[in-house]
Amino acid sequence: RKKKAFPPTVSQQTSENKGISKMAKTKFETKSARVKGLSFHPIRPWILSSLHNGVIQLWDYSNGILVDKFEEHDGPVRGIDFHSSQPLFTSGGDDYKIKVWNYQQKKCLFTLIGHLDYVRTVQFHQECPWILSSSDDQTVRIWNWQNRSTVAILTGHNHYVMCARFHPKDELIVSASLDQTVRIWDFSALKKKYSSGGAGKPRPGEIFGGNDVTVKHVLEGHDRGVNWADFHPKNSNLVISAADDRMIRMWRVSNSRAWEIDSLRGHTNNVSCCVFHPNLDVIVSNGEDRSIRIWDANRRVSLQTARKETERYWILATHPTTNLVASGSDTGLSIFKLEKERISSARKGSSIFYVYEKELRKIELSSSKEVSLAQLNPPGKAVFNNQPSALHYNQYNPTRHLFLIFYEAEDGSYALYDMPKDASSPSTVDPKLGSAKSVAFIAKDRFVMIDKYNKLAVYDLNNSKKRDIDFSRPKLDKVYPAGLGRFLVRCDDEIILYDSNTKSQKEMRFPGLKMAIWNTNYTSLALINKTHIIIVNRDLQQKCSLAHNTKVKSGNWDDSG
Repeated sequence: RKKKAFPPTVSQQTSENKGISKMAKTKFETKSARVKGLSFHPIRPWILSSLHNGVIQLWDYSNGILVDKFEEHDGPVRGIDFHSSQPLFTSGGDDYKIKVWNYQQKKCLFTLIGHLDYVRTVQFHQECPWILSSSDDQTVRIWNWQNRSTVAILTGHNHYVMCARFHPKDELIVSASLDQTVRIWDFSALKKKYSSGGAGKPRPGEIFGGNDVTVKHVLEGHDRGVNWADFHPKNSNLVISAADDRMIRMWRVSNSRAWEIDSLRGHTNNVSCCVFHPNLDVIVSNGEDRSIRIWDANRRVSLQTARKETERYWILATHPTTNLVASGSDTGLSIFKLEKERISSARKGSSIFYVYEKELRKIELSSSKEVSLAQLNPPGKAVFNNQPSALHYNQYNPTRHLFLIFYEAEDGSYALYDMPKDASSPSTVDPKLGSAKSVAFIAKDRFVMIDKYNKLAVYDLNNSKKRDIDFSRPKLDKVYPAGLGRFLVRCDDEIILYDSNTKSQKEMRFPGLKMAIWNTNYTSLALINKTHIIIVNRDLQQKCSLAHNTKVKSGNWDDSG
């Protein structure tokens, strides 16, 4: 139904980054018919995917399981949304129908009839028992799903309405249309009438042209049809829109006026969707140019582009509380995480050291007293928290606090912090910085690293190389501490225990090693991969093993060791 897409250009096919792995990690992927709608469950690790073939899929993305599927729509299902607290979701499709489902009862509860053309989007209101819908019949509608009636019909667009979204806090709606405009609607009068008990089933004359919902602003600036618009989840006066003119535009909205503050250029075909990330200062967009793009929302520049040559993208969804983003394409959905969320930590006795919000902190378990030890300046883009992938504490030095903070950003880097044991305020001493693929302490004044040339070397606390280690392996992945003068090396599916004093090696096979956790006196070691835990002694001789049906995320030894 939409205008023909722009043909791809030569530069589009050849010059873009092929993957998003440098900035984001793919957590889950499916293969299916074209995905037109996505919605994260607010609590459970679930996502709804509405498909062009009329099927709605419910996935558990944590375990990669199809929980259920729902098939009552006749034709493509374009809109989908979970309720924030009830076991409900709503859907809208090309059969002009809006359906409300109970996923616990695994059935459609009822159907809302009224739209005269395709339903593009549906959304529950956070407080009121309302559903917002947009349609190719050029209207936006508000429905009361409790009494199953039409509350209001918003008219004014003169082409297909591709999207309509509630404001997260205020009594506002944003809508996007192929008439090249974005409209901001004020429904405060309707909300007030509902709160006072006066918004039951309206009389026919009140549905159209009433004063309960009014146009507050009409945003003009796009040169072609607008496919998506949404509010910022936290900054209440920001709006973003995506259109067939290949542009993403940012708007500022006040009570009296609205104006464009910037535009993001880079897409080479129709932009299908764009969203503000709820927890990071970034914008994510995708489109028919077969790309997903990540933008700095403050500087409004592109951070990274990921492409798949074989499929166009249609929809995006962000998780309300985590860093997960979902994208729907011609061949399925993918969920990726823009940034590591797990906090890096280390323990020494009753002290826990950890990194949070670019700060190195210590908390005493005995007193719950917490102090800041250092302000960090991590590598990477400023819009991210840039959580380190590892925090190493030197267990062998009795007089100093020594930390190695390792970051995966920019091909691997570390910061070496040296501070007194009685530190009670943030350190003013600059850390020693360096590049490495992996680091670990092996003595009170020594640490080992895999350098950028894939060689093992020992460094001192001045960050000076003391010696190289002859290690005849073609690919070194990571080093782990293993007690005084010893360390583990992961090489593909092999684990090698190296003693730097005797230069002896012991090895074992353990595919997919993710964590190596020693007990306090380094006599037993837990090796953990995605689904297995193996306990070995200090010479890598196996004691026992345990298999899990679900992913193993972490582990720790109890005090008895």
